[in-house]
Amino acid sequence: MTAPHPRFRRVMAVPVGMAMATALAFLPNVTASAAEESPAAEATALSYVVNVSPGHGPSKHVKKAIADAGGTILTSYDQIGVVVVHSANPDFAKILRTVPGVQSAGNTRNAPLPAQSTTDVGTPKMLDAEDLAAVQAAEGQDPLEPLQWDLPAIKADKAHEKSLGSSKVTVAVIDTGVDDTHPDIAPNFDRSASVNCVTGKPDTTDGAWRPTTGESPHGTHVAGEIAAAKNGVGMTGVAPGVKVSGIKVSTTAGYFYTEAVVCGFVWAAEHGVDVTNNSYYTDPWYFNCKNDPDQKALVDAVSRASRYAEKKGAVNVAAAGNENYDLAADEITDPVSPNDATPSDRVIDPSECYDIPTQLPGVVTVAATGAKGVKSSFSNHGLGVIDIAAPGGDSTRFQTPAPPATSGLILGTLPGGGWGYMAGTSMATPHVAGVAALIKSTHPKAPPALVKALLYAEADATPCTDPYDIDGDGKVDAVCEGPKNYNGFYGWGTADALDAVTK
Repeated sequence: MTAPHPRFRRVMAVPVGMAMATALAFLPNVTASAAEESPAAEATALSYVVNVSPGHGPSKHVKKAIADAGGTILTSYDQIGVVVVHSANPDFAKILRTVPGVQSAGNTRNAPLPAQSTTDVGTPKMLDAEDLAAVQAAEGQDPLEPLQWDLPAIKADKAHEKSLGSSKVTVAVIDTGVDDTHPDIAPNFDRSASVNCVTGKPDTTDGAWRPTTGESPHGTHVAGEIAAAKNGVGMTGVAPGVKVSGIKVSTTAGYFYTEAVVCGFVWAAEHGVDVTNNSYYTDPWYFNCKNDPDQKALVDAVSRASRYAEKKGAVNVAAAGNENYDLAADEITDPVSPNDATPSDRVIDPSECYDIPTQLPGVVTVAATGAKGVKSSFSNHGLGVIDIAAPGGDSTRFQTPAPPATSGLILGTLPGGGWGYMAGTSMATPHVAGVAALIKSTHPKAPPALVKALLYAEADATPCTDPYDIDGDGKVDAVCEGPKNYNGFYGWGTADALDAVTK
């Protein structure tokens, strides 16, 4: 398997597909910061979140303090009390934390505004004519469906005989952008619930939610896994009858910053989204420690936003991560944070330092399984942290699918009208989001708490893999704790799409 790009740690392989002529789209400029009149100051301008009491915006006193400290308000999410500010003053957050009425404040990044670099996602390997000729779809299947071992793994193929899901249900892909012109996505795309949130302020320019040339296909791949239409073209999604929207939150350089993630959750909340898919972690910290005042502010801001989305009716589903960490351990060494500056080995306590939004209260945390139904070699785990498991793929060296499938990775859509393979907890999460959408389709009046309860109750109990020696070298690669119906590898079990439409 190809090593993942360092900023896309929820995905474990570059895509392999028929085409990747990435669609061009509007790329928003970062809104002017307080220091833009000075080129030297602009180079050091950073973004901040200032958290005040939810339900109303910052007071005149707080606004004056922001201005006096050299900040300019980009936008304010008054309903959750999160203010997004740009400032070139390196002491901005420290000053604001002393202001009455400010509950927390912190910088969201180390890289100056705007991020300058671009992500080279590489050239996908093309599926040639011989590969395509070998695929023999059965009656009622889309042409590439025989390659999707993941659908029968969660009984989605059987579920589709009962229901494809309701077009009144929308799943928002909070990610790198979605190419809504793709023939497998276009029939189910919800434009009204789509937006570009990269700067932290919604950009509703038509097509702004699409990835631009050179950007990751990650979000488009995820969208196809959820809701690729059953239309005689390409592949089939887990819930091919529901709607999918694109909420773009990743910078051109591939960073998912707090202000963008907050914007994404609030947008979803205000636009009738039923499920959000979150296959990322919020940069630049893999784990955000609440004893650090800057990181605490980021946890506060994203927590408020995710809770608000759930309050408004959305089930939030997130990837557990790909480092084979035990998230329930006493300590973890984090060697990659901050990933937009100079990282260092940090020993953190996972009970005090959170992967956000994955470890936030109320969020469905998803682990990945491979073609043999066993925890993927890379998937994070942990008793009391993992809620549910679903296919995320694995190297065929570890888990080889049965024919006619040819790859142990997960097939998805690619920008420009192609299809290709990826693997990661990024790919497991859309399977669960799709099943949640099927549950919501079956029970349209169910609030998020009931949808989650049904998701867990209907999951297929999956016992611990013990011993877990995925590479067969005689050494245990991870330890699973807990009984068959609730453990650290699979949570409540493996997602079940058939039960979602029949119970």
